[in-house]
Amino acid sequence: MTFAGVLFDLDGTLLDTLEDLADSVNSALRQLGFPEHPAHAYKYFVGDGVENLVRRAVPEHCQDQPTFARCVEMVRCEYAQRWADKTKPYEGVPELLDALTARAIPMGVLSNKPDQFTRLCVTHLLPRWRFQAILGATPQLARKPDPAGALQVAAQLGVLPAQVLYLGDTNTDMQTAVAAGMFPVGALWGFRTAEELLASGAKALIQKPLELLCFFEPVQAPKSAGLF
Repeated sequence: MTFAGVLFDLDGTLLDTLEDLADSVNSALRQLGFPEHPAHAYKYFVGDGVENLVRRAVPEHCQDQPTFARCVEMVRCEYAQRWADKTKPYEGVPELLDALTARAIPMGVLSNKPDQFTRLCVTHLLPRWRFQAILGATPQLARKPDPAGALQVAAQLGVLPAQVLYLGDTNTDMQTAVAAGMFPVGALWGFRTAEELLASGAKALIQKPLELLCFFEPVQAPKSAGLF
């Protein structure tokens, strides 16, 4: 089975953003006098937008509306200062993007990260590759797992949803792909487990980015000109 386009999640799929996210939230928690969390805990906090990230990180008994709103704003400010301090592409991602580009496969990115930061991360940390669509969270766009964003990306890629392979690392990503009628593939180098991905609809799991190429036609070598 081969596909005509790829839709990528961003955090935990293309980019390892965990430490910058953890540092940003922990800084806000520290300033508010709340306990901090180890970086690995944020694997289960992220993926559903900044508000849900804060809701999972702040002690439940301290989530009155003024405190919650203040913490969300503080996290946004903290992340704006350090979004690129430690974030980098996962090993194998540059080679995957090169290979897809060589095959002329249109690529898009859909994230629940705020749209401003989604575009910053893609533009500055993945500058060598062309993504025909980059969408992050905005007030106008329903967040994943709602399929609206995924379908918008498919339209911008010029590919039918059924011909789009969706690569992500969380239950939210797999649910989004299923809802949009795309082919869900789970990235096992990301933030969540194989069990979670399969339970949420993943039709395939891959251990390393380059394994994704098995779903696409190989690059055709140019034919050499004959002598006669």
